[in-house]
Amino acid sequence: MANTLTGLIPTMYNALDLVSREMVGMIPAVSSDMTHTRAAVGQTVTSHVAPAATATDITPAVTPPNDGDQTIGAKSMTITKARRVPVRWNGEEKRGLDNNGASYNIILRDQFAQAMRTLTNEVEGDLAGLHIYASRATGTAGTAPFGTAGDLSDTAGALRLLEDNGAQGLDFQMVLGAAAMQNLRGKQSGLFKVNEAGREDMLRNGITDRLQNFALRNSAGIKRPAKGTGASATTNNAGYAVGATTITLASAGTGTILAGDVITFAGDANQYVVVTGDSDVSNGGTLTLAAPGLMQAIPAAATNITVVNQAWRNMYFARSAIALATRAPALPEQGDSAADRMIITDPISGLSFEISLYLQYRQVQYEVALAWGVAAIKTEHIGLLLG
Repeated sequence: MANTLTGLIPTMYNALDLVSREMVGMIPAVSSDMTHTRAAVGQTVTSHVAPAATATDITPAVTPPNDGDQTIGAKSMTITKARRVPVRWNGEEKRGLDNNGASYNIILRDQFAQAMRTLTNEVEGDLAGLHIYASRATGTAGTAPFGTAGDLSDTAGALRLLEDNGAQGLDFQMVLGAAAMQNLRGKQSGLFKVNEAGREDMLRNGITDRLQNFALRNSAGIKRPAKGTGASATTNNAGYAVGATTITLASAGTGTILAGDVITFAGDANQYVVVTGDSDVSNGGTLTLAAPGLMQAIPAAATNITVVNQAWRNMYFARSAIALATRAPALPEQGDSAADRMIITDPISGLSFEISLYLQYRQVQYEVALAWGVAAIKTEHIGLLLG
C-alpha cells in the first residue's frame, strides 16, 4: 500500500510548530537517548557508577600493595510508560466539513498539535517530578528566586552547591518556573541592560544563554508538591557525622516527614532533601537523606528538625545527572493492523513521535504515540532552587 501518511507531513510539522512554543525546559536540559528503536514497557537500562576512591600512604616494598579492588555501583532506569493519543475521523464528518468550506487539514493539524502537546507535557512533568531525588535545596520557600534587584545570589548559591558536591567541569542546567523567570527578566538589570550584559538577548527576546555557568531554561512543568505535616520532631541523641545519610528520630513530635520533603536541622543552615521519610515521626523511625548527606555534623543531643514550607521546586543539575530514554512503542514481530506508520521528530524538544494510521470501517484513526522512562542518575549533582 502507498505511504498514505506522506501527504500529511506538512500538516504534522505545522502542528510541531505549535507545540514547540510550549514552555518545555526539562527535556532539552537532560541527558537523552531518543532513538527510534522499539522498547517494551518494563525494559531496564543500567548505567555503571564508580565509587569514591581511597588514598593510602606510599611505602617502599618489593611488591606493590595488594589493593585497588572496588565495588562498582549501578543505576537503573526503566521504560515505564507507553502512551498514545488517538485522532479519529469518519467519511461523513470529513465530507460535511469540506462541503461547508471548512478546512479539514487545519482541524487535523490542531488535533495533532494537541496530541503532541499532551505527550510532551507528560514527559516534561515526569522529569520535573525527579525533584524528590535532589541532594539539597537552596533559596527560600514561598519567595520567588531573583526577586532582589541586582542580586544573583540564587545562581551563585546553586553553583556552590553543585561544586561542593563534586560536580566540576560539567554541563550545568537550571530550569525555572514562571515566577523565577519573571524576576530574572524584570529585576535583574545586569541581564537586560545591553551595556552591562554585553548582549541584547534578554532585553529584546526575554532570554539569555548562560548565567554563572548555568544554561537557563523555562518550564511549565515545575512542581509545587504538598509537604509532610511533621512538627516538633527531633533526632535521637546519638550524634551524626558529616556525610551521614541515615538519621534516627527520637520518639517525639507529630505528623509525617515524607520522601521529597526538604528539612533543616537546628544549627545547620543547609536544606536537605529526604529520600525515605517517616509516616509517623512520634514513633521514632528513621530518615534517609540524599547523597552526599550531612554537610554539618549533628551533635550527640536531641536536635530539632523543621520541615520546610511548601515551595516551587525549580531545579538545577549537571546534564548527566538526569536521564531520559524515549522509544517508539513495541510492536509484535508480525506487525499490527496499521496501514502506515512513520516517525516525526520535534526539532525543539527532540522528542520523536510515532504516527500510525489505522483504516477502520468507514473511518480512519490516527495515533500519536511515545514510550519513555526517566531517572535521576547522580543525586549529588542535582539541587533545588525553592520559590
